[in-house]
Amino acid sequence: MNRRLRLIPALAAGLLFTSGLYAQTGALAGQVKGEDGKPLKDAIIKIERQDIRGNYKTKTNKKGEWIHAGLPLGAYNISVEVEGQVRDRVQGVRTTLGDPVEVNFDLEAIRKRQEAMNAAAQTGQVTKEIARDMTPEQRKQMEEAIKQRERQLAKNKELNDAYNAGMEALKTRNFEAATQSLMKAAELDPKQHVIWGQLAEAYSGLAQTKTGDEQNAAFEKAFEAYRKAIELKPDDAGYLNNFALALARAKRFDEAQQELTKAAQVDPPNAGKYYYNLGALLVNNQQLEPAGEAFKKAIEADPNHADSHYQYGIYLVSKAQVDASGKVNPAPGTREAFEAYLRLKPDGPFAESARGMIASFETTVATEYVSPEAAKAAEKQKAKKKR
Repeated sequence: MNRRLRLIPALAAGLLFTSGLYAQTGALAGQVKGEDGKPLKDAIIKIERQDIRGNYKTKTNKKGEWIHAGLPLGAYNISVEVEGQVRDRVQGVRTTLGDPVEVNFDLEAIRKRQEAMNAAAQTGQVTKEIARDMTPEQRKQMEEAIKQRERQLAKNKELNDAYNAGMEALKTRNFEAATQSLMKAAELDPKQHVIWGQLAEAYSGLAQTKTGDEQNAAFEKAFEAYRKAIELKPDDAGYLNNFALALARAKRFDEAQQELTKAAQVDPPNAGKYYYNLGALLVNNQQLEPAGEAFKKAIEADPNHADSHYQYGIYLVSKAQVDASGKVNPAPGTREAFEAYLRLKPDGPFAESARGMIASFETTVATEYVSPEAAKAAEKQKAKKKR
């Protein structure tokens, strides 16, 4: 804000004063520049008298100029408002007889000064120019901002150190150390979903090294950390997938399937992968029926997920029947599952096995039982006849 006591010719020319009518009144006038340095049109100028009640209002023209005449002599507080917000103000402007008292507002200068102050708060370095232009209140705010920055920098360093230590411990599978460091990081900044996600992984890994109550306690902490990560970033299917796998390791299969269903909904293009991961984990835990259901869901979600077709075929092989003639009768869909795998991955790692499975459906299996002793006796009888 600039204030100069002088007559503004362009504006004063439009004032038709008469000594009798306006003997005890004065005028205020000025110009408003926007943040881009150009004259600002339609800025609202509010004028409030200090000593007695009196409020006046005007606005700037296309040249950014404003004037309000006929004001009783006295002291006034003047503010400029743009888009409903007060952008600058000056207090105690006293009107006089004669020429209008000039009060200019430069929002570009205010913006630059604020940017400089923000930069100073970030760097902790206040130039002489900035310090000279500061009011006592601004100087106090600046000092507090610098102190706050120093505290934040110290906290950020502590946070980064804790997180990095946790990640290094995870790489070496030192889950005890990883959980301690990552928990410290989570306490320093509980709003970082990445920290909770890694903490969940650390506790899940720790649970697999424990048994009994200790394992259950570690799993529960992993589940709590996954829930917090998902709460902070619910659109991250990776967290839902990993949460489901941890639930499956804890043999909470129904809950695991629920989380994977959510992952598939959040990330449909990769839904097949999520169900396949669950199926593989269930197979490793000897949960064949739930595994078969997971592979089936993987195929439904992504018909082009080759490995799911193969694993579903392996599951269906366990349902095969052998008839009285010894012929293998595969369960419906078995051959189709292996053929789908070969169509999608003719040179894949399971291709030879898939072809072997299909070929086995054309063979017969000996179903008549012959005891080892009887077999030996028959061999001896054949030998005697040859003599």
